[in-house]
Amino acid sequence: MIEGIVTGIQGLVIGLSYLGLGLGYVPGFRMNRATLALISSAVLIALGTLSLEQAWEAIDPGTIVFLLSMMVINAYLSYSGFFNLALLYLLRLTRSPFGLLVLLTGGTGVLSAFFLNDTLALVSTPLTLQLARNLGLNPIPYLLAIAGATNIGSLATLSGNPQNILVGSFSGISYLDFATALTPIAIAGMGVQIGLLWLLYPEVRSLAPCPPNPLPRLRLHRPLLIKTLIVTSFLLIAFAVGLPLAESAFLAAAVLLITRRIKPKRVLMQVDWSLLVMFSGLFILTRCVQSLQLLEGFSGWVVHPAGLLAVTAVLSNLISNVPAVLLLQSLINPDATESWLLLAAGATLAGNLTLFGSVANLIMVEASAGLGYRLSFGEHLRFGLPLTLILLVFTYLWIGGR
Repeated sequence: MIEGIVTGIQGLVIGLSYLGLGLGYVPGFRMNRATLALISSAVLIALGTLSLEQAWEAIDPGTIVFLLSMMVINAYLSYSGFFNLALLYLLRLTRSPFGLLVLLTGGTGVLSAFFLNDTLALVSTPLTLQLARNLGLNPIPYLLAIAGATNIGSLATLSGNPQNILVGSFSGISYLDFATALTPIAIAGMGVQIGLLWLLYPEVRSLAPCPPNPLPRLRLHRPLLIKTLIVTSFLLIAFAVGLPLAESAFLAAAVLLITRRIKPKRVLMQVDWSLLVMFSGLFILTRCVQSLQLLEGFSGWVVHPAGLLAVTAVLSNLISNVPAVLLLQSLINPDATESWLLLAAGATLAGNLTLFGSVANLIMVEASAGLGYRLSFGEHLRFGLPLTLILLVFTYLWIGGR
């Protein structure tokens, strides 16, 4: 009797935890997803769902180290001016509304494939708004372009976003195999995105160049840029030849931290420690779900490619894509490469469905709001809904239907 009550309380705590994670906050309290994951883990440990030792063992060190290392590398790339340099070079190629749409989509998509998409959303939003303002263009379709492209482009590689990092850690799929399988979907997705924005916003169809205006001023830290690009190039080579992802990224981050040019505090301030805490808490929360066997209802769905894609997409929008991947990974055989690819694709592409579907979307919305531009939920939905449905069907045909 008492055991049943405790189990019921544990299930209630888990249910409330995922509800809070889906909302991103608790009404009336100043709590975010990181604190929710941490508090939920502490309560479940106190209830005896897991011991403290079991909770510690549930945290995957490879994922945490890889994520931390990529954040450090991204911080150095950002401080050196690399992201702004890459985007501005692209934007010098054309000044027509449609040309800018294509270049922003392709440029942010390609950069997101190799570096965490959240960073690209943060860097490209103010640059895009400034450019649109200088050229007298409506910024909304271009904001949608960078939001969609950062999500779609990040699908192509294991280093593109946090959920791909998780899939790589659990599945053991190599960097090149993952990229070979999912890059065609990312390329097709960017093409579909351009087509949808062309249909929805007639003003972007023009090929006539806008009146010339000065581009935003570029600030570079050249010695830091050269060093960071060299280290990052070696890192991408290490990924390509199949060296361990976490260890390679960790060493690259360590090399960059050996410097006289930038204070370590500035770099470490750019690390999203809340995300790392959230990941750790989610690992523990997921192990609790597994120990209580609460996922049995999904087991019949994930054995079929269409079912796995559908469940992943729905869960990703209800509780966010990282918690969804952590929940569903326990139902997938480590050797089921096709299922892992579908899980990664479904979780990433579902991020475009709604404004709250991915952290990159939220970063873009908050950054643009701070500069005086508002992108509504409905405005995003009329673009994100068809984009997501088309790409999920394409993913099923490309991977699951073979």
